[in-house]
Amino acid sequence: MDIQFINLKAQYKAYKSEIDTAIAEVLDSSAYIMGPSVGALESDLSAFCGARYTRAVSSGTDALLIALMALGIQRGDEVITTPFTFIATAEMIALLGAKPVFVDIDEATYNIDPAKIESAITPRTKAIIPVSLYGLPADMDAINAIAKAHNLAVIEDACQSFGATYKNRYSCNLSHIGVTSFFPSKPLGCYGDGGAVFCNDEELDSKIGSILNHGQIGRYIHKYIGLNGRLDSIQCAVLGVKLKHFREEIVKREEIARIYTDNLCHLNSKTLILPTIPQDRTSVYAQYSVRVCGGGREAVLEALQARGVPTAVHYPLPLHLQESLAYLGYVKGDFPVSEKVANEIFSLPFSAFLSDQEQGYIIESLRAVLG
Repeated sequence: MDIQFINLKAQYKAYKSEIDTAIAEVLDSSAYIMGPSVGALESDLSAFCGARYTRAVSSGTDALLIALMALGIQRGDEVITTPFTFIATAEMIALLGAKPVFVDIDEATYNIDPAKIESAITPRTKAIIPVSLYGLPADMDAINAIAKAHNLAVIEDACQSFGATYKNRYSCNLSHIGVTSFFPSKPLGCYGDGGAVFCNDEELDSKIGSILNHGQIGRYIHKYIGLNGRLDSIQCAVLGVKLKHFREEIVKREEIARIYTDNLCHLNSKTLILPTIPQDRTSVYAQYSVRVCGGGREAVLEALQARGVPTAVHYPLPLHLQESLAYLGYVKGDFPVSEKVANEIFSLPFSAFLSDQEQGYIIESLRAVLG
């Protein structure tokens, strides 16, 4: 059985005529940059998540950078975030000369632990970036309350969670600024790099719009130092089509996750730990990630690979142990929960287009491997 970790080809075939038409319209117009599909997508994204303003940008990484720049984060500032995520979160803080300050995660949700944030706040702290990991929003009310008490901004790194909810509110619209990624493998993905920045403040949105276009406030009038962070018209056209089907895909993703959980929950919880979704939230399952307790992950991955079941590890080395961030001075043992999870977690094949037959084989294989 040829199982894809994420079946992007099946998704394209399902929407092929609509996507091809949308791309052809951009080609016919020759409006490749800042064309009408960009504004249309931004309006549709705002309508989806409830944010007043949305800016389509060139990647999720650039979305983080632009959000930090819009808040005025600069050299010497400190920004609190999690060590258990993709490096882009801390990387963009560091790129501006600010200091990433890590706080360990909650072992149940894998998101930053709000109870540990206040002890990391100093007079240099300017913002908090919680990451809504694996498609599950962080505990944003608790984080926002801490930020308000200390006059800090909050950027929700929702690069994996567009479409998820927290207390009946959509991810990307849970803090001062929300950012997301449309990398092809994301729950809502384009056919290259892409992202978006969301907010509800008109002045902040205007600054974001300028920064993503070389700091311009008018043609050749540059108020800010900015970057080329625009998302091109073809990618916006593709996303506009996919967004029309996205709610149906979310339902399917939830169904597939439920099938995994229902069929794997009988395994010994001391051997395999399944995702935890608190009752006040939903997940879009950017990954369906499980943990093999007490070591032995590599043997499990090798056995699954031998059966034709692809897997992935998100993320094998926490950020505080990455060579590029060694200058921060963290050492092994500083964030024990992140280190433990990083050594145990892996992700199973997952997409809205995973067939019943494929999923059944994956479940059967994992149960056989784990005995």
